[in-house]
Amino acid sequence: MDTREVIDAARRLADRHIVRDGAGFRLSEHDPDDVWPFGKDGKDTARDLLADGVRVLSEMQDMLYAQDRWSLLAVFQAMDAAGKDGAIKHVMSGVNPQGCEVHSFKAPSAEERDHDFMWRCTRLAPRRGMIGIFNRSYYEEVLVVRVRPEILRGQQLPRELVTDAIWEERFQDICKYERYLSRNGTVIRKFFLHVSKEEQRRRFLARIDDPSKNWKFSEGDVAERAHWDEYMRAYEDAIRKTSSEHAPWVVVPADNKWYTRLVVAAVMIDALASVDLHYPELDEAARARLAETRARLVAE
Repeated sequence: MDTREVIDAARRLADRHIVRDGAGFRLSEHDPDDVWPFGKDGKDTARDLLADGVRVLSEMQDMLYAQDRWSLLAVFQAMDAAGKDGAIKHVMSGVNPQGCEVHSFKAPSAEERDHDFMWRCTRLAPRRGMIGIFNRSYYEEVLVVRVRPEILRGQQLPRELVTDAIWEERFQDICKYERYLSRNGTVIRKFFLHVSKEEQRRRFLARIDDPSKNWKFSEGDVAERAHWDEYMRAYEDAIRKTSSEHAPWVVVPADNKWYTRLVVAAVMIDALASVDLHYPELDEAARARLAETRARLVAE
């Protein structure tokens, strides 16, 4: 497919999974095993489409970098073994590393705990011309911290600020921050890789049974699995409260990795296509100087 066809196909696929208005959102209405418009045997077709998508994404990233006006922030959140790392690796495989930064956020350090809950992420927001990827993010503070209240107690917040309203207040802070970023030229897409509990179980077992994958497995992941229902409620509430037209969530079916990667690529392409990307255009005086320089080089 040519570039225009890829962008049009990407937009159709992205629209199926983007949540631009969280009012009334229900996670139960989104199937982790969805592979529309493919059947279960669509893996080879999807692989070819992904190759086209990676090519077009590379072209668009080149313009983004050269233009130096916009930036793209892609936030990835998921339960363990949902495939975040693999999706980032495959979708961004054709992008110039010079124009992309990936930041992974694990348990906060003592320094990070001594700052506001978004500080460690906000200081790494992408510069103009860049694609920034957050592998987990400030959303951990309304997900894992909400499910595991002992983490909140360890953040040393003044007691009078830790009220029943803290989650709503954090949602408000996040929404205002994302509105601020968008008003300054950052395009935002937030991906929730929606894996089923049964598929997570299979992937955990694969990590245990395959020696080459043992390093991926952590007993702590199983401990978090025990809180599955609480996490699903936390994700549902976060998506409901922080989805917007300028910073939508994307609920990505994650039971089939080939489909997950295609949806992520489609949304990234659609996001960059939503702004006026083009290579910088020289004014008349600059073109004249360029012509003179060319003439001198030809004459050598």
